[in-house]
Amino acid sequence: MKILFVCGRNVDRSPTAEEMFRKVEGFEVKSAGVSFGATVPVTRELINWADKVFVMEHKHEKAILKIDPSAWQKIEVLNIPNRFYKNQPELKVLLKERMQPYLKRYKLLNKLR
Repeated sequence: MKILFVCGRNVDRSPTAEEMFRKVEGFEVKSAGVSFGATVPVTRELINWADKVFVMEHKHEKAILKIDPSAWQKIEVLNIPNRFYKNQPELKVLLKERMQPYLKRYKLLNKLR
């Protein structure tokens, strides 16, 4: 499964998620940002590449839908606010918690370290 994690600038939240979930067997993972100056900007090609797009906030969902309105069915909002630093333990706990339903669905929960 190809997963794209998206936040604002692709500095803290989505790169942390990318690092965490890249280790899960069965996932191919990338991250990007929707803000001007993002380290890896979201593109239509990245959106089309992904089977699922996990965004941190609803504003990221809106930005993706402006790029590709047909992506609505593959977007999930994790509701993780922009108050964490890259690899912050609290961020990792929240990402694991919010991703748990999807990991269970794909029987991958035990593979996350």
